[in-house]
Amino acid sequence: MENSICSSLPSLGVIPVLVNTGAALLPAAIAAVASAVALLFKPKELFRVCRAKPHVPLILLLVVTGGYFGFQWMMGAGGEAPPAVGRQAAIQTDGAGTQTDWTRVALQILRNEQRQAQGESRQPAAADAGDVAVGFAADDVPEAHLGFIFRRDAARRGHDGGPAPLNLSLDWEVHPEEFAMILTSPIENDGIVYGASTLLDPPSTYGMVFAVESASGDLLWEAQYLDNTGREMKGFFSSPALTADGRHLIIGQGLHPDTECELICIDTETGEVVWTVRTPIHIESSPAIYGDIVVVGAGAIEVGPERKPQGDPEGVGHPGYVFAVRISTGEELWQYQVNDPESSPAIKDGIAYIGSGFNGEAVVALRVEGTDEELAAQGLERLLWRTDTPYPAVAAVTLVDDLVLIGGGNSDFVFADPNPAGVILALDQSTGEVRWSLDMPDSVLGPIAVHNGVGVAPVRSAPRQGRRSGMLVAFDVRDKGRVLWEHHLERNALMLAGVALMDTHVYSLSSDGYLRVLDAADGTLVEEHYINRADRPGEMGLSISSPTVSNGRVFVGSETGGLRAYEGRAGE
Repeated sequence: MENSICSSLPSLGVIPVLVNTGAALLPAAIAAVASAVALLFKPKELFRVCRAKPHVPLILLLVVTGGYFGFQWMMGAGGEAPPAVGRQAAIQTDGAGTQTDWTRVALQILRNEQRQAQGESRQPAAADAGDVAVGFAADDVPEAHLGFIFRRDAARRGHDGGPAPLNLSLDWEVHPEEFAMILTSPIENDGIVYGASTLLDPPSTYGMVFAVESASGDLLWEAQYLDNTGREMKGFFSSPALTADGRHLIIGQGLHPDTECELICIDTETGEVVWTVRTPIHIESSPAIYGDIVVVGAGAIEVGPERKPQGDPEGVGHPGYVFAVRISTGEELWQYQVNDPESSPAIKDGIAYIGSGFNGEAVVALRVEGTDEELAAQGLERLLWRTDTPYPAVAAVTLVDDLVLIGGGNSDFVFADPNPAGVILALDQSTGEVRWSLDMPDSVLGPIAVHNGVGVAPVRSAPRQGRRSGMLVAFDVRDKGRVLWEHHLERNALMLAGVALMDTHVYSLSSDGYLRVLDAADGTLVEEHYINRADRPGEMGLSISSPTVSNGRVFVGSETGGLRAYEGRAGE
């Protein structure tokens, strides 16, 4: 009897152990399977994982295979087969209702391993009490707390410090995503370069924000998800801005046809998304920062010969608006309707200046601080002044002395007007009065750079009726725009990007992918370099990233060559 009882105990004791073990292993097995399936449904993710860590897919395959046979063994030959795992299994929900995107978890592990391999994470310098860029009243925000915006500051000269390099040679190139374009202008701060990419996958676009070491090009982090549900970012035309303390990057997402986009705030230390603010349209405008407030424009989608805003099923879309968000909380503070504000704003003394594009044709000055209710209580309106312009005002706003400079025209980055025309305007910052204007043969779409009283503007200028291709024009800002020199392209290409303007040299990028260095005194060509890949030349004419010069290097994005860094000997 004793032997019979003892012989039966193992079966009674082993079964609960196996059941409990199976219960413990099942979530891990499901997670592994879910991750594998999710990667299969995201080919670009699978490609990146395989390229970054070739051993990970092999390990994942072994885990999934072992988990499958182990599960079959535990359930017995006559047990039911586990349910099929579909695309939605990539996101698991625990008992508390929290969702987990296992694909994102796997990719984050890879990023952490990369950062560990490169050494300890970079720690931001502790800020003094007087350096906190939040909570200022409108008249109290010092220049140092305006942050780093598109082209570095409101002068838009794209210079982050150091000499002008010559005899350029390629130092490094970064391709955060295969076949992605870099349409935005990179920004460099404290040894880190920040950029954003666009991957065209019609009818959708995908985007990524990333950070690399400026000296080596080593990737520090990349962000492509908006939240833990796995919503991927859309493509980026907007260029990034950094808060004054360098801790947060802010960028708008979406290309011109995109709807339902977000303004995104990212932690520069970790690459994690801090907050997003949804807009029903896209954000091609690049943000401007004023203390703890960021201001940006959400542009309209125009179609047809009359270029009326479209978007919803009834054919009537949102005309566009400017809005402000508190950086520390992600709270939207106010909106103000401005037709097609795809211009990039600039802020000074609590006033934001921004252009109104198609169906608007104006420049407006808006008060930054205060909600609508708070302004009304003070007897103030959001709008300080509005000045009509002869053409859509789409270029970024440049501030110099007491002037607002902006370019415009009747052509855009893709479509040319049959009778092209453009203008450079100088407005009084206080009143909006036109001080002077300078007619151009085509649209001025890129930002106007100003240094020591000299402005340099890119002119689209497609070849037509014997006229030469795109050009740069230099003018005297303080002498009613008196033209100093013009530089014309010899090839069939456009000038769409802004320039980096130094004491001695000008760095520009033409739409066909040539980085050109000019003499700042007379506009003569010094040297040029092709920045797209030799085996995959840019064929869409979308080399529109405005170059940035910082500490003897030139950083520039390309259509097919990724983000590139060029170095050379000092020129000034």
